[in-house]
Amino acid sequence: MANANRQPRRRRDAAEWLADARHCEREGDLFQAYDLAMRGLARYPGDLRLQHRVVVCLASTHATQQACDLFDRLELEPTETKLAPLPPGLRMDIATLKARLLKDAALAARGPEQHARFAESARAYEACYRRETAAENPEAYYPGVNAATVWLLAGERDTAKRIAAEVLRHLNSDGKASDYYRLVSAAEAHLVLGQVELAAELLRRARGEIVGSGDADFRALASTNRQLHLVVAANRVDPSVLSILAPPRVMHYCGHIIARPGEMGRFPAQEEDRVRREIDAKLAEADIGFAYGSLAAGADILFAEAILDRGGSLHVVLPFERREFVAESVARSGRGWVGRFNRCLAAATAVRYATHDRYLGDDQLYTYCSQLAMGLALLRARFLATEAEQVAVWDGRRAGGLAGSAIDIANWRHTGRTFTRIDSRGKRGGAATAPASATQRRTRAMLFGDMHGFSKLTDSQLPAFVELVLGTFARVIARYRTNDRRVFANTWGDGLFLVFDDAGNAASCALDLQDEIAALDFPSHGLPETLGLRLGGHLGPVYAARDPVLERDNFFGAHVSRAARIEPVTPERSVYVTETLAAVLVLHNGDEFECDYVGMTQAAKHYGRMRMFLLRRAATTSVPSGSDV
Repeated sequence: MANANRQPRRRRDAAEWLADARHCEREGDLFQAYDLAMRGLARYPGDLRLQHRVVVCLASTHATQQACDLFDRLELEPTETKLAPLPPGLRMDIATLKARLLKDAALAARGPEQHARFAESARAYEACYRRETAAENPEAYYPGVNAATVWLLAGERDTAKRIAAEVLRHLNSDGKASDYYRLVSAAEAHLVLGQVELAAELLRRARGEIVGSGDADFRALASTNRQLHLVVAANRVDPSVLSILAPPRVMHYCGHIIARPGEMGRFPAQEEDRVRREIDAKLAEADIGFAYGSLAAGADILFAEAILDRGGSLHVVLPFERREFVAESVARSGRGWVGRFNRCLAAATAVRYATHDRYLGDDQLYTYCSQLAMGLALLRARFLATEAEQVAVWDGRRAGGLAGSAIDIANWRHTGRTFTRIDSRGKRGGAATAPASATQRRTRAMLFGDMHGFSKLTDSQLPAFVELVLGTFARVIARYRTNDRRVFANTWGDGLFLVFDDAGNAASCALDLQDEIAALDFPSHGLPETLGLRLGGHLGPVYAARDPVLERDNFFGAHVSRAARIEPVTPERSVYVTETLAAVLVLHNGDEFECDYVGMTQAAKHYGRMRMFLLRRAATTSVPSGSDV
């Protein structure tokens, strides 16, 4: 019988969904912010504030085209009919959103097209500025200062300076401006005018406002930094003036498991207090605010405790199932470490699992986990417009197996990013080698693909499909079948399954396949022009074994199943990849590929929701400067 006193569960209103999303934005967790805003929008589809937020969050992850598409789907074009009944703040948010998307598109463009797009964005910002100024909106400075900056980028210096001067008069920036956004807007206007010292003083005050507020909005610092870097580049100003606003840095941490008291090891127990002091000093000196890593006894937990004590944000990545991880990597150092593990895990901002499967003696799961944590740290640093570095408690000795601090350090240092070593002062009697893996799981990148529209082909069209489409698959794959770039391939009908040792090769092959299939002239071969390739990519530990039916090697495991569930929910002519593959690509191939966040996506066959990214080739951003404008 139901409890008569039980209160019905209260439905969260739109404002609460919006507040949660904004909180994640302030932390720089744009993925979670976007997901929360989308969930709120699913419950309140007509809420303009949530509509605005989802587009802003998506645009902030650099997924410009996806943000533009969402803007169009939500019908957010700022018409007078739409804007007139809105309160001033929301009216301005909606009115400036298109201008912001046009600016983002301009930053990705080149040459004359870039200048034309900047001018289009500047006109949209200025129109909003004029309208809001006429309506005596005290927040009109926001579109005004954006108009000044974007006119500068479009090469219209006189127009930019005239509007910047107007904005300063509007703000009355002679010392009376007090909140963060007014201060940084005044600083931006001064930079447009070339008044660097006045801008620097305002930026110092602005940082004090936002960092001293008790709920620091680090995303606001990042957004301001990006905007002001455009101005200093266009005016050829020394960018060091912007260091005043630098957000806290991001750290990937790693290191040795600590030995039990009285035992020898690579991190002796008697070194714990010294190591913790050195960790504290490093975090303070580098202004670390966000930390990514695992949670083994010893170095990991010391880093986790230190970042939590600083009031920072801890992001834990565990390599496999929690209880087994505690048994393998925590409890062996003593019972006290288990309690410390539990406290850190409970206080973490986020906890992820590289795999939810069991350990099974596969040491490479630790390396896989570390690469995921490194990639996530780099993604966070990119969104915050700050630096990422690795700090390791390490005895300086090489790893003797498939996993270890030395391997994690080598992977990081290969990227050329900052690395700091804290000496663990390990004893030579400690184990320097890892036990051999009991199984044959290895981390590999996988692609699954199919041709949308294949099921509607007639028997008479199949020979042309085999020759044209499968023939194109074969030609592209052949380019990757060399001694140093091995690839496993299997097909069934229109289905395609590829496995790579290297994530970068998998990404490159996926985009090559899309390019070459998109270039085919289907109608001239008697095939419908609506055919389109869908590709999904994932990275994870899988088994390689002899398939007795195929009489050849094949790949098996839970992560093969996960990879197979991505392609059915991928739009044709696109490549979607999971967060794990995106993280490893940003770690090892960040200058080659971009992974634009598309949100939490329900995988096929009720496999669950996964964070998905649209894979594309990286484009070098061009910012006009000097005589170019």
